[in-house]
Amino acid sequence: MPSHPLPEDPKELWSAVDHYLNQTLLSPDPILQAALDAGAAANLPNISVSPSQGKLLQLLAQTQSARRILEIGALGGYSTIHLARALPPGGQMVTLELEPRHAEVALANIARAGLSHAVTLRLGPALDSLAQLQAERVEPFDLVFLDADKVGYPQYLSAFLPLCRPGTLLLADNVIRDGEVIDGSSNDPDVQGVREFLRLLGSDSRISSVAVQTVGSKGYDGFSISRVLSL
Repeated sequence: MPSHPLPEDPKELWSAVDHYLNQTLLSPDPILQAALDAGAAANLPNISVSPSQGKLLQLLAQTQSARRILEIGALGGYSTIHLARALPPGGQMVTLELEPRHAEVALANIARAGLSHAVTLRLGPALDSLAQLQAERVEPFDLVFLDADKVGYPQYLSAFLPLCRPGTLLLADNVIRDGEVIDGSSNDPDVQGVREFLRLLGSDSRISSVAVQTVGSKGYDGFSISRVLSL
């Protein structure tokens, strides 16, 4: 690959590095690109994880040997496809989505990826779906990926923990918020939701957690990684 001068704008540099890493490490994937294109055509928010973040989700799920995965926030199904591809034969994934239009696009993308047999989408408020899963006494999940409205993160944590087991891996996206997470006086409810979520993670002796800052084509953000130690 030919060399180019480094962009002076940090955001342009982050995106350029992302582009280089994607070209170098990731193979072209028409299914994933079609999922992004379908989301754009349906005017879904451009807030899916980046290609490298999606591959990271897949690798973490494979490393976890996850047989059962729970996702809170399907959007157009881009991250869903990455995670479902990590499932072994017979594995199952449940993804929750509030918006009917998002769910429609996600289901079409999941079907195009040949993963409908492994993924169940539950439509409606996530807290209702989580309560229903608990009432059904479903088998515990091995991995939970949280990527929904940030103001709801604390409530989601309380609602999905009963669906976990010791050893469950918990991943939560967008917890840095361009660095605004350190602003305790912020009037942004999403920032306050993330701050409370992180406080709960850090104060719960049943959970071991860390958060990682990231930069790239999606800007400056980060994610938390937690492991359930006990219930």
